[in-house]
Amino acid sequence: MQMEQQLAQIQQVVEEVLALAKQKGASHAEASMSKVQGIAVSTRLKEVETVEFTNDGGLGISVYFGQRKGSASTADLSRGALTLAVEKACEIAKYTSEDPFSGPADADLLAYGFPDLDLYHPIELDTQLGIKQAIAAETAALNFDPRITNSDGASYNANIGMKVYGNSHGFIGGYPSSRYSLSCVVIGEQNGDMQRDYSYTVNRQADLLLAPEQVGKEAAEFTLSHLNARKVKTAKVPVLFHRDVASGLLGHFVSAISGGSLYRNSSFLLDSLGTQVLPDWFEILERPHLKSALASSPFDNEGVRTQDMTIVESGVLNHYLLTSYSARKMKMQNNGHAGGIHNWLVKHTGHSDEALLRELGTGLLVTELMGQGVNIVTGDYSRGAAGFWVENGVIQYPVHEVTIAGNLKDMLKNIVAIGAVPETRSSIQVGSILLSEMQLAGD
Repeated sequence: MQMEQQLAQIQQVVEEVLALAKQKGASHAEASMSKVQGIAVSTRLKEVETVEFTNDGGLGISVYFGQRKGSASTADLSRGALTLAVEKACEIAKYTSEDPFSGPADADLLAYGFPDLDLYHPIELDTQLGIKQAIAAETAALNFDPRITNSDGASYNANIGMKVYGNSHGFIGGYPSSRYSLSCVVIGEQNGDMQRDYSYTVNRQADLLLAPEQVGKEAAEFTLSHLNARKVKTAKVPVLFHRDVASGLLGHFVSAISGGSLYRNSSFLLDSLGTQVLPDWFEILERPHLKSALASSPFDNEGVRTQDMTIVESGVLNHYLLTSYSARKMKMQNNGHAGGIHNWLVKHTGHSDEALLRELGTGLLVTELMGQGVNIVTGDYSRGAAGFWVENGVIQYPVHEVTIAGNLKDMLKNIVAIGAVPETRSSIQVGSILLSEMQLAGD
């Protein structure tokens, strides 16, 4: 009942702020407000380093005087501060230039009724529990093997909160959510070579996190697997992106088909709607209403209802990712992507991890990527990488200090297989991705 009361209070505040904007002469207004409570605990070498408590709230308000927009925000939620934020937004609007594409989302797109997605699983915010979990993860890692010689720490985070969005079309919507995570980072050493790796678990339900002992054990295993890494010769070889990093590869695809990149003519996938951009078997489904999923949402940051979509079908791009502003700019329909994507499910080719290595043959399995060498305008891709050298489908030795390069447009079309085991800790749920060829720069 306490959560319902808090949600009702926040909705009332948003309603009052919108009414005040109307009183000040705004033709339209939109406001969002959030309140979050949480704890963050970190340990290092089984000693507590930090304990942080979070009790944050904030409100953002945008007002429109015709086609002029002004925005303001405040973390002070007293009545006086909220009134001042509205006044400042109205004042700013007087000095902005007219923009024919601005304004809240169209009324007929809003989520006036929406389902409960089971995103809220509150527990007591117990620092002792957090400390116990972090220390247990570190202990398991440090005790796993004598080659694990140091720790970069473990972290436990728990956050529960709610957000409300409303606008002058009469829409007020809000819901609570929770999120819990545990991570561990350790350092291994052998024959003068030092390596570092990590493991983590995240879920909306605290009791569904992996056991801290498993997180620590995985961190140790991953770290040990990289010891005595070698460089490899420069060559063109097949590359397998492990599922831990594969979602990042498709993250560049998300950027390229987002309205903000497209209307600015800063995407390598300009004018690609309705064309084949991936292999003819490739499919991406967006499912915003999966119960308890990390990227589920009944509506986007503009109150637009989310809906099931087939983003890519038979390799053909069916949808750009549009907000109200970008849709108007491009003379298209807003499809609810203010704030990002919602649970992408990427079709796999049925390959197990072992089958992917056999399909790879001789080449590079990438488990870590470094650097920011990705140009969304041209599609040019060049990043530092580490992982494992594979010969005849069998992992031979760890690899570091190499660079992989290509062009994203070609890389997307050169995908030949996707693993059946997906990464589920991301908004993009995809298995390991095998590319037929990339340029590898080493010795």
